[in-house]
Amino acid sequence: MSRRPFHPARLLASALAAGALLTTAACSDGGGADGASDTAAEQAGIAERNAAKQTPSGSPTTSPTGSPSASPGTLTESGAKAALLTEADLEGGWNQVQDADKWRDRLLVGEVDVAAFLSAKAEAAECRQLIDGLYRDNLLGEPSGPSALTGFEQGDSRLLEQVAGYDRAGLDDRLKWLDSLPQTCDEFTVTDSDGNKRTVQVTEASVPDVGDAREGVHVTVQGNADATPVTLTLDIAAVRVGTSALTVTSGGLDGGQASSVERGVRQGTERLQTVLDGGTPSPQPTNLD
Repeated sequence: MSRRPFHPARLLASALAAGALLTTAACSDGGGADGASDTAAEQAGIAERNAAKQTPSGSPTTSPTGSPSASPGTLTESGAKAALLTEADLEGGWNQVQDADKWRDRLLVGEVDVAAFLSAKAEAAECRQLIDGLYRDNLLGEPSGPSALTGFEQGDSRLLEQVAGYDRAGLDDRLKWLDSLPQTCDEFTVTDSDGNKRTVQVTEASVPDVGDAREGVHVTVQGNADATPVTLTLDIAAVRVGTSALTVTSGGLDGGQASSVERGVRQGTERLQTVLDGGTPSPQPTNLD
């Protein structure tokens, strides 16, 4: 059973009513009216001061009806969707698609060559997490809260964004892991089920100074598609805002999309911060260069 809300204003009204009753009773008795009136006024004054202490000036004295809303800074399902990028937030003719959750690049499928690492299994496992995270769209781990995803196409390039709520400690660990990848997984080999080998290279990538924490990497995967040599290039950025985060990944066989990722990060972080502050993101970008 939920506890009934505390209403200091109602207590004040009750105290005033009680004082009025005392005054009326004293008058009907034909004596001690002045003393009773003083007592009632005194009690009313005390009640009024107590109410003032418990109800800050200008604040409502009753709780809003309906179910309680999330506290500021808490991501909701509707908030995660509202925080997602729109076509207006991106330049260069990006078109939003409806099946971004089904995007999967086969060049990211394969087994990491453990023998190529000096410390073998430990480093290979870190690099495998990168490949799997890019393929499954969970670079920051599985969200512990609401999650929403959207995607855009521009020619043969794609841009994917995810907004989600996470466990704070786990989120910080994943950002540290992203930061370590250019050293741990600077270059390694992935072998697919047919025995074909792909070379993966990971380098640092700059991220705009937004949010509470941020990391970025640049990844290339060299392999073959239909017996033709190809290179998949991806620019990846992650930004934490409180216990929520957004991840923007963009690129393709035509090359990376660093400028689009940067813009997406700026606009996406602003939208997420607006949602967490209890507002509604503008339909038009507000921080254009």
